[in-house]
Amino acid sequence: MAGKTVRIRRAGASGSGRRARPVMLAVAGDSAAGKSTISAGIVAALGPDRCAHLSTDDYLRHDRVERRALPVTPLHPDTHHIPILEQHLRLLAGGEAVLKPVYDHRSGRLTRPELVEPREFVIVDGLLPLHTTLARACFDVTVFLDPAEDIRRHWKLRRDTTTRGYTPDQVLAELAAREADAVAFVRPQRGRADIVVRFAPIPGRPGAPLSAEILLRATIPQPDLAGVLTHEVSQVMHLRLARDVDGRPVDSLHVHGYVPPEDGAAAVKAMWEAFGDPDSGVPEFFGRIGPDEYSAPLAITQILLLHHLLEGAR
Repeated sequence: MAGKTVRIRRAGASGSGRRARPVMLAVAGDSAAGKSTISAGIVAALGPDRCAHLSTDDYLRHDRVERRALPVTPLHPDTHHIPILEQHLRLLAGGEAVLKPVYDHRSGRLTRPELVEPREFVIVDGLLPLHTTLARACFDVTVFLDPAEDIRRHWKLRRDTTTRGYTPDQVLAELAAREADAVAFVRPQRGRADIVVRFAPIPGRPGAPLSAEILLRATIPQPDLAGVLTHEVSQVMHLRLARDVDGRPVDSLHVHGYVPPEDGAAAVKAMWEAFGDPDSGVPEFFGRIGPDEYSAPLAITQILLLHHLLEGAR
């Protein structure tokens, strides 16, 4: 048996299907924090030939009906196949394909598994991608989305009632039931991320588009923004040294959402020319929230994350 194991490993190491190590990005956050929106724009900009995408929601142990009888919520690690997720992340990080489970949010059912082959880039989003040390070790860049809580609750209510078949009362009850698990398991991932993104309104500007605060921690090399933060974009974004909630110093990039559209577009263009591809236009997928809504702070966030992926590839 030992000899067979050795032959299998040798065959896997020498086979033509083995790829070079991809650059891996994790996007963590509570339910309806904006993970899919941020990830989808980057995946679309890179294209399916260069970027693979995986949701940790697919590693749920139970379907929606089975979960009703459980004493814990989908935010609890016990409701996920964490060891399998760790194994799959490790394989993908090593350039190997995985056959992952699939959870259908629309039906609430576990469906047929699908093959995920690593590309040049792999983006993983979900509730718990940064929960364990082994999982975190697989990523080159880690992000935690931390929107204002009332904003996140509004997003969840809108999404779950329009696309997932819940009633408003069911969503509100779910939010209340999940709070303890969110505090215990989801929110601690904030302290383990290289970048923290918070979308929130600016006080005194009710009804204005959301602004973003992007915390850039020194756990990875962060881009030098000095050349971008010129007088022309100073009304849209500015950088300052701040203290995080744990007291650690951190660079905080504020991107205002209430500015005129032309000013927001100028800031996005400046960021793209500095950290994207100056020979091409800003990807049309960046900043998109559905078909009819656009956010310059979202686009700038996506450009920063894309920059980290491209730098990792270099």
